[in-house]
Amino acid sequence: MKWAEIAELAIAAVSLGSIYALMALGLVLVFGILRLINFAYGEFIMIGGYVMWRLQRMSIGIPWVLEVLLAVVMVVITALVLERVAFRQVRRSHGPPINLLLTSFACSAVLQSLVMVLISPRSKGIQYPPLVSADLTLGPLRIAAFDVMAMIVGAMALVGLTILLRKTFLGICLRAAADDFTMTRLLGVQANRVIASAFAISGALAGISSVLYLARIGLVKPDIGLGPVIIAFFASVVGGMESLAGAVVGGFLLGFLTVGLQVVLPASLLAYREAFTFLIIIVVLLFRPQGLVPGRHMREVR
Repeated sequence: MKWAEIAELAIAAVSLGSIYALMALGLVLVFGILRLINFAYGEFIMIGGYVMWRLQRMSIGIPWVLEVLLAVVMVVITALVLERVAFRQVRRSHGPPINLLLTSFACSAVLQSLVMVLISPRSKGIQYPPLVSADLTLGPLRIAAFDVMAMIVGAMALVGLTILLRKTFLGICLRAAADDFTMTRLLGVQANRVIASAFAISGALAGISSVLYLARIGLVKPDIGLGPVIIAFFASVVGGMESLAGAVVGGFLLGFLTVGLQVVLPASLLAYREAFTFLIIIVVLLFRPQGLVPGRHMREVR
């Protein structure tokens, strides 16, 4: 294999890893505070796709960048509504933690059903600008413009999230709540505000992931969120559910595994690529059950 081909594969892996890392971060942010694996997270990605599809069907000629912004905003609003209407009410009942998990499954089913009833159970095509599907040529390298876009957007989102968590009062509250939620509340930080903020940021990451993930597929359907939430979950587990850095590492590892196996496996086994990927993840967890980047603190049970 020539060095140009290796470089192209590496760029494709980094691009895919950027998307997976954003997905995993959105899942881990909520888990860090509520100890909740939000399986409705995949439906956030679905909502972003349907918002773009609906805006494209309108005859007012909305610019694509504005479509993307509106899709992300709508996903954030969806996340906040679910937190306020469903998850907050369940938390106030002071039931066992598994109730929140069941609530996330219920929210996922409700959102899917609403889309099938109000829109359609069939797939809907989403249009992207021609630049997204174009190729860039740099000497012997032929790079997909989408891969460059995904890496730039992913890097900007990661840098922005890092600045938010480290340089703002909200970020300090989020990190403190992730380490010791009870102590954070005793110090005067409003629990509902912190949790709602975590859901909002998670929704924003899901909205960005939705735009990038659906660009690879070109369509959206009611059950499309299942794949992203499984990807985010596995990336979070292998990287470390207790660590935001671990979510990033897990996302990139999953991206490199996906692209690498696409090249290594023979054509007869390509249909089983996901099975090989998860098998490798299981092997990694046998040696690192706490994840590749374990958290620095053992958190309390909520």
